[in-house]
Amino acid sequence: MPHSFKLLLSASLLAVSAPIATTPAIAQEMSAEAPARTYSAEEFYTSTSYGSVGGSAHAFSPDGDHVLITSDASGVLNAYWLPVDGGEPVQLTNSTTDAYRATSAFPNDGRILFSADAGGNERNHVFVREEDGSIEDLTPGEETRATFAGWNEEGTHFYIETNERDASVSDVYRYSASDYSRELVFENPGGYFLGSRSPDGRYQLLTSVRTNSDSDIYLVDLEGDRSPVHITPHEGDVSHGDQGFSADGSKVIYSTNEFGEFAQSWTYDIGTGERALLAEDDWDVSYVGYSDSGRYRITSFNRDGTSDAVLYDTVEGREVSLDGVPEGNMGGFRFSPDEGMALFSANTDTSPTDLYISNLETGETRRLTSALNPAIDESDLVNSSVLRFASYDGIEIPGILYRPQGASADNPAPAVVWVHGGPGGQSRRGYNPAIQHLVNHGYAVYAINNRGSSGYGKTFFHMDDQRHGDADLRDVTASADYLQGLDWIADDRIAIAGGSYGGYMTAAALAFHPEVFDAGINIFGVTNWVRTLESIPAWWGPQRDALYDELGDPATDGERLRAISPLFHADNITSPMLVVQGANDPRVLQVESDELVEAIRANGVPVEYVLFPDEGHGFARRENRVTASEAYLTFLNEHVGTE
Repeated sequence: MPHSFKLLLSASLLAVSAPIATTPAIAQEMSAEAPARTYSAEEFYTSTSYGSVGGSAHAFSPDGDHVLITSDASGVLNAYWLPVDGGEPVQLTNSTTDAYRATSAFPNDGRILFSADAGGNERNHVFVREEDGSIEDLTPGEETRATFAGWNEEGTHFYIETNERDASVSDVYRYSASDYSRELVFENPGGYFLGSRSPDGRYQLLTSVRTNSDSDIYLVDLEGDRSPVHITPHEGDVSHGDQGFSADGSKVIYSTNEFGEFAQSWTYDIGTGERALLAEDDWDVSYVGYSDSGRYRITSFNRDGTSDAVLYDTVEGREVSLDGVPEGNMGGFRFSPDEGMALFSANTDTSPTDLYISNLETGETRRLTSALNPAIDESDLVNSSVLRFASYDGIEIPGILYRPQGASADNPAPAVVWVHGGPGGQSRRGYNPAIQHLVNHGYAVYAINNRGSSGYGKTFFHMDDQRHGDADLRDVTASADYLQGLDWIADDRIAIAGGSYGGYMTAAALAFHPEVFDAGINIFGVTNWVRTLESIPAWWGPQRDALYDELGDPATDGERLRAISPLFHADNITSPMLVVQGANDPRVLQVESDELVEAIRANGVPVEYVLFPDEGHGFARRENRVTASEAYLTFLNEHVGTE
């Protein structure tokens, strides 16, 4: 996607996503329901996480009988074989500490690749698990950061990107699938992000990011002189995104917002240089992909915070209709070796991500997993609605509203304004256990998409550039005013919460607008922008320049950055705050939270601090997610209350 380079301080823990939109009037007039049975955070997080492998990987075993998945059924993410015909997953890795994520099956035998970092430090390595269960690190090195990057067509070699030569860039190595010997196939000259590779391995895509609103795609012929060829010339600020290659490798697929507010998908013919529109919508086209033969094409759209996927049969010229799929977010399509079946994921507001498999000839679909804890009655959970309000200057701001069952004018609910990560993230519909836990205990949650959020056009996306702590924050405070106008909201009990950039917004709201919110939950949020921007890890490379363009360069904009940093204004904070932090976080350092907590305590203001010694930027361990979620509820009950 063309906006991806703005999403630098996001946290997957806090992502929300799914379908149907309602107007603000409908959201306010929804009839109140009887209170639901309540559940503990442990019950919500006893629901199981399931996920498949990336688009450049093999998801199916060679015989097509199993699919490779990642699951936290053991309490920590590990790799599993999941039988296609049903049955329990077979655990392949046995980590009890670090998250092990399935990366790819081998195309001709039972080996797998998986990735893992150490304690959330984001220095991922790529490992191979042999059929006898033994494990080998293919990318050793304490400072190495590696990423799996696909297979060749014959299945004899796979590719891995690593930054071992230069911490600020990644190079491409081709590994032998037989003995893991390797050769360097592309040395990154610097200034580029590595992108997709053509199916035959001949062409490599690179992305160049000049600013957070201007980027380009380059094509490298690995069998030629390897000079990057600029394939997206343009005038002015235009964002381009790498969406891969056509199945036969003859065309590059890329996204661009050159021709309107939203990203379209275009093709570039490598032989002729001709460009053609492939897909467009009134929203962003977020993804285009193909089955290996090219028969099936998947196109995904980000429609008002929901992922809508369309599967198209290019041979028969028809959209493939899949039966038995819940109405919600669909994605992650992977095809069996004979392309007779498709594996994909789906979720809704009230049901976590499950894996499904479809017969592509008949459309018959079966659910392979049951993620929601069976102890939870799904009818006790709530569906969200999309609510929009006019902000302080009249700009329309969207968000995702969750109304607890039983909330009414006679029984108003306290509320939490939930701010996503980023800058430039998006609150989306779909299952979020932390949010459902709060809603289940009587809290309304409004997951705001303040200006600067992605998904609503490029103009909206750039409205907060170098205006952070001002334009975006005033949207957040305006949302509290709007919620106070809903008769089923307790207008004197409104809190704010968020992770990463959302954590910054929480601390900033309490520091710069102390009269608005009654409490705040700051989850690994930035408190000192000068230090955060100066301590960006080397492997971010060109991302650092994009972030400087977005927020400011600490070398030249230090005064403004200090002015918007909550740490330097903590003496203004009068509302209670809960701070949650991972000790190994490489993006928002622990010192950010340490110093803010100390400053608030010096004010004599109630502050609670939860520090996880074994987590990074986001919480990988189930027990830590439970602890954090219970801490949110306990804190809100004490300082905002449902009574």
